[in-house]
Amino acid sequence: MQPFELSLTEASRAVRARELSPVELTESVLARIAAVEGRLGAYVTVAADAALAAAVRAEREISGSGPRGPLHGIPMALKDLIDAEGMPTTASSRVRAGHVAERDSRVAERLGAAGAVLLGKTHTHEFAYGLTTPQTNNAWDHSRVAGGSSGGSAVAVAAGGATFAMGTDTGGSIRVPAALNGVVGLKPTYGLVPRTGVTSLSWSLDHVGPLARTVQDVALVLSATADHDPRDPASVPGPMPDRFPGGDLRGLKVGVPRNHYFDRVTPEVEESVRGAIERLAELGAELVDVEIPMARHIRAVQWGLMVPEATAYHERSLRATPDLYAADVRVLLEAGALTSAGDYLRAQRARTMMRDAWALMFDEIDVLAAPTVPMTAAEAGQEAVEWADGTTEAVSDSYVRLCAPANITGVPALTLPVGHDRAGLPIGMQLMARPFHDATVLRVGRVYEESVAGAGRLAPLAA
Repeated sequence: MQPFELSLTEASRAVRARELSPVELTESVLARIAAVEGRLGAYVTVAADAALAAAVRAEREISGSGPRGPLHGIPMALKDLIDAEGMPTTASSRVRAGHVAERDSRVAERLGAAGAVLLGKTHTHEFAYGLTTPQTNNAWDHSRVAGGSSGGSAVAVAAGGATFAMGTDTGGSIRVPAALNGVVGLKPTYGLVPRTGVTSLSWSLDHVGPLARTVQDVALVLSATADHDPRDPASVPGPMPDRFPGGDLRGLKVGVPRNHYFDRVTPEVEESVRGAIERLAELGAELVDVEIPMARHIRAVQWGLMVPEATAYHERSLRATPDLYAADVRVLLEAGALTSAGDYLRAQRARTMMRDAWALMFDEIDVLAAPTVPMTAAEAGQEAVEWADGTTEAVSDSYVRLCAPANITGVPALTLPVGHDRAGLPIGMQLMARPFHDATVLRVGRVYEESVAGAGRLAPLAA
């Protein structure tokens, strides 16, 4: 096994045991990027020289005083919305061409303090305003979409081009590409990971979180990045998870949705996810049927919040340089200008009602289990999907539909692989819990993951 094939947890153990040096690990991952990047297009920027210099420093520090923690010497990537001092943050857009960050984002600062080695920046759908990341190809099938908007981060991890990566999630932008590329992704509780120094899409829906190969991997990254930062108005000085126990699931109640989450999903997705839920029952969980409250309002609330907030953020640059935006993003930003203040306020009130209703639902269960997305990776350029009930849905709407509730309510949401369709493409299951119960979804995900074979495997191009 080559070092780039190791999960974060495996690589960390090897580094701490002095069986693998940070330099060897970083060199292996950089060589992997060089070998596959031409097929994948995961990265905007690869800072190879800086990464190797950081790996040398980490190796020297570990040899001297020992590792700072599990991320010390581990090579990782940042989505190209997340500032790192001296490195471009372009948001994969011509609008931001030439922009170089003057200081670290809080996330980059925390990861730097943990000793992680920054490889570079990964592609996003322009300004995170989309669910496909067209610059990047799916790691399992290069003719299919990577998912978005953190598509570059997911593909880099799935292909061995980063041991872990950071992404952002406004309507599923961590979970969608994680599910489509067969990796684990976590959208933490709203406010748990600071967004200082992160380009915004929609301030009241944006989250920052990790993508990695295993549930234990993302738990380690969350421990390093969860933090209170008063510079982020949404940052919450709440409980920071520090323990993610395994064990069994006895006494835990898992909610199985009667509505919304299994509506208009492919048979293969439904079969795989229901099979994974049954596996949770075999591991000791009690399954409880639940009704998802206010389901018919989810799409209207998501778009009613996101669209005007995104347009407000881009107001000046949209007026000054509209032609520099990609056509799909420009249309959405211009549409946001037509949203009335009354519509926005109604969406905010509906969000409050939805949060309250979900809190009542979580009084009856510990975790909600459901599909992450209703179908596997679409063909590149595919605009719509036709469902068995005769309805037609835009691909982007399909991908956001099952992820949006966790952004609206701010609850933690974890996606992990639970199977493949007939074409061999990954299928993801989503686990959600009440706010600040991130450790609960990680516990359930870890117990499930440890009970099945093949967890943490790379995409087939690694073979």
